[in-house]
Amino acid sequence: MTDIQRTVDAIWRIESARIVATLAKVTGDVGLAEDLAQEALVDALTQWPASGVPQNAGAWLTAVAKRKAIDGWRRRQRLDERYRAIAHDLSETTEDEWQPIDDDVVRLVFTACHPVLSRESQVALTLRVVAGLTTEQIARLLLVPVATVQQRIVRAKKTLSAAHVPFETPDPSEWMSRLSAVLGVVYLVFTEGYAATSGDRWIRTELANEALRLGRILAELLPHEPEVHGLVALMELQASRFGARVERDGTPILLADQDRSRWDRAQIERGRAALRHVDQLGRGRGSYALQASIAECHAIAPRVDDTDWDRIVVLYEALGRIAPSAVVELNRAVAVSMATGPANALLIVDRLASEGALRGSHLLPSVRGELLARLGRVDEARSELMAAAGLASNERESAVLRAKAAAL
Repeated sequence: MTDIQRTVDAIWRIESARIVATLAKVTGDVGLAEDLAQEALVDALTQWPASGVPQNAGAWLTAVAKRKAIDGWRRRQRLDERYRAIAHDLSETTEDEWQPIDDDVVRLVFTACHPVLSRESQVALTLRVVAGLTTEQIARLLLVPVATVQQRIVRAKKTLSAAHVPFETPDPSEWMSRLSAVLGVVYLVFTEGYAATSGDRWIRTELANEALRLGRILAELLPHEPEVHGLVALMELQASRFGARVERDGTPILLADQDRSRWDRAQIERGRAALRHVDQLGRGRGSYALQASIAECHAIAPRVDDTDWDRIVVLYEALGRIAPSAVVELNRAVAVSMATGPANALLIVDRLASEGALRGSHLLPSVRGELLARLGRVDEARSELMAAAGLASNERESAVLRAKAAAL
């Protein structure tokens, strides 16, 4: 990959949501907006090696994409009054006037989560246009084939266009019908920022911070919805560890080895306050709030040995009942290993493996390798950890797993 390609990739990771949101506001079509943004990226790759990277690269990409929109309208010879007005307005806009509007990103999320789309399409499209992830990254995050993700995104764009879905924040009466999908994709965006599925960075803070910002906005819009505040609590508590999760060179630092004095105590308190707000609403803790409760157990423990692992096991059992998944069960196994020992946890992991859960993911063999190592089954542990390293698509995570295997 060339320096320009790396630069363009970095700019896209940071600016993509605002660029697409700005274009969607102009064109009224999310699918077209994303296509125009991609075309502008191609222009950047061909022009920037000679001209240099603009000082305001996001504005440059947006301006180029807007001009492409105008050219497209003119080529189709459909310059009615609406298009003339838009073209005139855009022609008056300079790069220096470009200002990302935060509310436009919220509109973009709600539009991508329109009920006319299936839940799978909502998630794929939002991860694409809001998080700026590639289809390969989305496929790894959702544990589905790349071709499936591509089909979902293409179908979603066509459906939104055919249904003439407006680019706008829906009426409050419609929020609840979209809320579950919106929270789901915000959480997935944060998850990708918290532990990137690919690349050479362990944490993508800009992505996690964007998800947290969106969550805070939703909490202001929906003060009486416990799951919104549960999600904010979870993201605040998880993000509080960012300062201690990597070395200066980007090498990951695992939870047990982190310097807890570097955890952001103000952010931890914000997360705990959001969790208290959930309880004050008196409707119980849902899946996000339960995950936040688990994160709180870690946040308040002075040392890893002081962690209330018995409580975490109970919380994972509750989470498994209301939101069952192989990942939840695998995390429960980790908690069980800390509470009662690796032998009991290995029974859970082996059952998941026999069921074919998480096939193709590095998660299961990495946990199994850790448990085997603690049981003294060194050769098996090394084999599992090396298998996990081969499956991990994030370079940093793969390196950590190889180092663990070598240490055995």
